[in-house]
Amino acid sequence: NIDGACHCGDIRYEARVDPHRTIICHCSDCQTISGAPYRVNVPAAAEHFKMTGQPKTYVKVGGSGEAVNTVFCGACGSALYSCKGDNPPFVFLRIGAIRQRADLVPTAQGFCDSALSWAMDIRQIPVIAPTRG
Repeated sequence: NIDGACHCGDIRYEARVDPHRTIICHCSDCQTISGAPYRVNVPAAAEHFKMTGQPKTYVKVGGSGEAVNTVFCGACGSALYSCKGDNPPFVFLRIGAIRQRADLVPTAQGFCDSALSWAMDIRQIPVIAPTRG
């Protein structure tokens, strides 16, 4: 069981997830919409996902031709999850909004053809801010 919230706290949720299904997505849509080189997601069955608050939804037709809903907080812009269609069996939670995110270690990567070459291994990039934030 996990819980999460947007940055401003207007939207909160609880879900049950399988931490072994946490994945990194390198697709160009995830790069663009997150403003980062990749996005990390964990699926939750819709029946085990409960949310309070009124998020906003951005709908984009993906490469498969299916509509993908990207759900976020309208006040602070925090990404919350994505799903396909109006009554999806799963939502794909963005782990940055999950309080237990340190426990959700990715077990797979997808769309690696779109990956930025330097994002595949950042161990050699110097650490300049060793404090936690």
